[in-house]
Amino acid sequence: MSAKAKPITPDEALDPSRALVPSIQRVNEVRVQKGFWPKIRRTASRRVNEVRVQKGFWPKIRRTASRIPFAGQALSVWFAARDPETPTAAKGVMVGALAYFVLPFDAIPDIFAGIGFTDDAAVIAALIATLGANIKRRHKDQATSALERLRDG
Repeated sequence: MSAKAKPITPDEALDPSRALVPSIQRVNEVRVQKGFWPKIRRTASRRVNEVRVQKGFWPKIRRTASRIPFAGQALSVWFAARDPETPTAAKGVMVGALAYFVLPFDAIPDIFAGIGFTDDAAVIAALIATLGANIKRRHKDQATSALERLRDG
């Protein structure tokens, strides 16, 4: 022991204010604060996108099915995203791609004839290239029949 050190009693050694637990709790609280709200915002954003996609997809696909060559692929993605057997992570990416298709703000606005949907097509194509294994034959069949109904009716 050094000359300046004073001996402590067992009660002082067990004093909770001197333990590491409060420090560890503070560190964990900070970690939770830093990670909690971003996660909540991401979850809320995903829910908002799901709602927007559910409300906006069919009106948009009805308006554009005869004008865009990738309508069948967009419908396949829609049916895959709605399938309970599709993995959750894949659904999140699919909903994001469909939200890009549905929402009015784009890199290239859809009102420009000829080039307006090229960015939407690129997003759908990239999604299919990366997550195409999650789009099953039944999703493609559902998309084909829905597209026929849209174009006939």
